[in-house]
This record gives sequence, C-alpha cells and structure tokens, in this order.
Amino acid sequence: METRTALVTGAAQGLGREFAVALAGRGYRVAGLDLVPQPETAGKILDYVELTADVTDETQVCQGLEQLIDRFGTLHVVVNSADVHSVNPFEETSVEEWRRIMRVNLEAPFLVTRAALPYLKAAGWGRVVNIASAAVLTAPPAMVPYVASKMGLIGFTRSLAAALAPYGITVNAIAPSTVRTAPAGRRAGPDSGFEHVRDRQTVPRAQTPSDLVSTLLYVVDEGSGFLTGQTLNVSGGSAFL
Repeated sequence: METRTALVTGAAQGLGREFAVALAGRGYRVAGLDLVPQPETAGKILDYVELTADVTDETQVCQGLEQLIDRFGTLHVVVNSADVHSVNPFEETSVEEWRRIMRVNLEAPFLVTRAALPYLKAAGWGRVVNIASAAVLTAPPAMVPYVASKMGLIGFTRSLAAALAPYGITVNAIAPSTVRTAPAGRRAGPDSGFEHVRDRQTVPRAQTPSDLVSTLLYVVDEGSGFLTGQTLNVSGGSAFL
C-alpha cells in the first residue's frame, strides 16, 4: 500500500495534536493546519508539515493545501478537528459570537474539505473525518451556538458522504464528550465542567484525547470503506443512540 498523507486542522494542541501524532505513528505523512505555530506537534512527528493559516480564510486554506501537495504530492485523509465554543445564556449570545462559532465549526470544514477534494479525487481513495460533539445529544442550554454548529456538521457529514461515495471517499463524524485537553489543574472543553459531565456518564471519568484515537484510526482504515455518513458517539455513555 502506498504511504498515505493526512491533513489535520487544529493540530497545535488538544485533539488535533493527538490525532496528528496517532496518524504519524500509523505510518501516515502528516500536515497540520492551525492558526498558531505547532512546535510541540512538530517535535513529535518526523517529516511534519506545519501550516499556519486561518481555517475560515479560503485563500489561506488553499495556499496551505498547495504547500502540502508541494511537499507530499498527494492527500488521502482530512480530519476537521479545529473548533471553538462559548458558554453563555442564549439571550446574552451576540451575533458576532454566533457567527464566529459557525465560521470555525461549520464553515471551516466546508472550506478545507472543498479545497482538499481535487487531491482526494486524484488519489482515488479518501477519508474525511469531522469532529462533532455529543453535545448535540445532551443539549447543554448555555451552548446553543456550539450545539447548532455541531448539528450542522453532522448534516454536512451525511450529505457529503452521499456526494463523494462515487469517488471512493468516505465521510464520517466522531462525537466526543467533554474532552480534557488543558494542562493539569485547569478546566477546558465545551462546557468547562468535567465533574458535571462525568457524573452523567456511564464511564465515571473525564474523557481525554487518547480515548478517541482508536476510533479515528478505525474510521480512516483501509478496511472501513463501507462505513460512511455516520456519526460515532464516543462519549463515555453520556448519551445513547
């Protein structure tokens, strides 16, 4: 099998970094695209392509893809991992905040995937993985824009899967629970309340990025070509499908 190439957005930290390292460990050539430099990720991966760009800027995204192709010549896997969130009562949510969340969480996967599509088609094989959220099932009331953006991402996943199936490209989503990605002693994640989420899970601990690696590797595997248009709920039993 030829060496596969993967692009991971949001690769500077958290899930994106974990995914980039895991794919490299599986033998993929990896490029990471993030708004900030990615020295820690680059330090863990041999022959890593670090792309500094805004995922919501079409020109920057296309330029980043061109750099990737100049370096590796091909592209097979796109992982749309970059996202943002806020915790506010709905009536206090500004139009600017709503638009920011929608642009990063929903418009950016559209821009990145569309820019990558010619290369995926040329490769004759592809995997697109979108990182959604189990919040679409638990519906936290102070995260209306975030939940709406992730539900939109699931719809994007389903329809795009049907559109790209003739090209041998699968499209799936992974829906994690609140993921602990910050340094010890700090709280981070969609609602910044790990204890609150943990107490509502069947698995009684906070989720970490490593809990999602095996699911990602399964979705992008050569043998997973019959899996497409699906959302895999990996949330410790916080919700059941």
